[in-house]
Amino acid sequence: MVALLASSGKPRKFRVFDTTLRDGEQTPGVSLTPDRKLRIAKALDSLGVNVIEGGFARVSEGDFQALKLMVKEGLKAKIYSMSRAVIEDIDLAAKADVDGIHLVVPTSPIHLEHKVKKKPEEILEVSEKCVEYAKEHGLLVELSAEDASRSDMKFLKEFFRRGLEAGADSLCVCDTIGILTPDRAYEFFLEICGEFKGVPVSAHCHNDFGMATANTLQALRAGALQAHVTINGLGERAGNAPLEEVVVGALCLLGVRSTIKTSKIYEVSRLVSRLTGIPVQPNKAVVGENAFTHESGIHVDGILKCPSTYEPLTPDLVGVKRRFVVGKHAGTAGIETLLRSWRLKLSQEQLKEVFNRVKQLGDMGKTVTDADLRAIAEAVMGVPVVRPIKLKELTVITGNNVTPTASVRLEVNGREILESATGVGPVDAAINAIRKVGREVADIRLEDYYVKSITGGTDAVVEVVVRVRMGNRIITASGARGDIVMASVEAFLSGISALLQEAGKNRRRASRKSP
Repeated sequence: MVALLASSGKPRKFRVFDTTLRDGEQTPGVSLTPDRKLRIAKALDSLGVNVIEGGFARVSEGDFQALKLMVKEGLKAKIYSMSRAVIEDIDLAAKADVDGIHLVVPTSPIHLEHKVKKKPEEILEVSEKCVEYAKEHGLLVELSAEDASRSDMKFLKEFFRRGLEAGADSLCVCDTIGILTPDRAYEFFLEICGEFKGVPVSAHCHNDFGMATANTLQALRAGALQAHVTINGLGERAGNAPLEEVVVGALCLLGVRSTIKTSKIYEVSRLVSRLTGIPVQPNKAVVGENAFTHESGIHVDGILKCPSTYEPLTPDLVGVKRRFVVGKHAGTAGIETLLRSWRLKLSQEQLKEVFNRVKQLGDMGKTVTDADLRAIAEAVMGVPVVRPIKLKELTVITGNNVTPTASVRLEVNGREILESATGVGPVDAAINAIRKVGREVADIRLEDYYVKSITGGTDAVVEVVVRVRMGNRIITASGARGDIVMASVEAFLSGISALLQEAGKNRRRASRKSP
């Protein structure tokens, strides 16, 4: 890793203020229970964040209880509650026993006139009073200027000066609607940090124009000592600066370090995605499924020769593994590498035939999964098709007054197993029933599941693609049917079969080698 952008000689380390559980929870459709908040907080603490803004004590009883749970847990990270410039907000934060408050006060003319309807002097007085009150109650105070990027600079400096005189511990510049550009962000933070030398200044950037990460990095270059971030860039509207992008970008591009254990980033990203119900887009920087996945033949060839030809950072830095996939853009090098990883050795003629078949499927618009490639290769090699797991019968019951229930009869290595399960819907019930059978055979997990329509109308054919894990091995598989339940079951069973088949071959190979 090389710092590609020169910093301005400012500190080479910064603090991470994570607001996933407050600003991130304000993502439309996200609502976390206290227990789920605690799970995420523990993961963030293990990740190495310095401050966890666990919620807003006054917004609900759930947030208040969640903050108390985090404090009781005795995490290394400081626990903060958001607070407005309202005494009752501070009282509840103190009652929750948090370490500090993120005191958010609007400072722009548009907010003062239309939102809080206060004069600038009134804002200065009430913020000063609230900082003093919080300090009297033993709280750390991060004083935030909401909509700072649209505030008058002279007034902003006076706001911060009065806050510091009242006892504020740190200052935060909020680009509330994401209007800063990287060059403006650098100049803005350079002026604030220069004005308040020796005072910790934070950057809180939103992503409305897709520049939250760039603006945060520029703030760090200009002297900011702390970055406000969320996991996966969660947050209002277009979200906040993503922790994973800011931390890795600062490290690799600026040579500026944090206390984050980067190898845990992917794991925490997936946890937050599961608990919030917000999927991570495949091409999301750093943690998206495609971030270290390669299909293009030209790219795969380059990666195999020297990974840095097409990867700016190594996947293990953030706790993921590089993957090669096949499709219409694939080359023989990528296909051969995948087949060798499954210990399938093909002649050049056989490899050429597999290559041609993959191209044909890609041109038809089909997603070529790992299971598809394996089936094609074995067919070309003349290997008998042996499916370790076969569907014999599936029954699903669902309705408006019925708990979705599925019963499944499977043949696993010649032995029939019958299981049943319930779920939130018919697909979930069917998958849960198969999971029960899977647990009797091996520790198999469904990692990802997504659906796309191939044809239009209510009778559309749907294609389901899944990622299935057994130990460290992950495989993709698909199913296409007019019935989404059957397509889902077909995809899941295809993935399980491929993993069990591979595991069986490995066991036989090991037994032949043993004396």
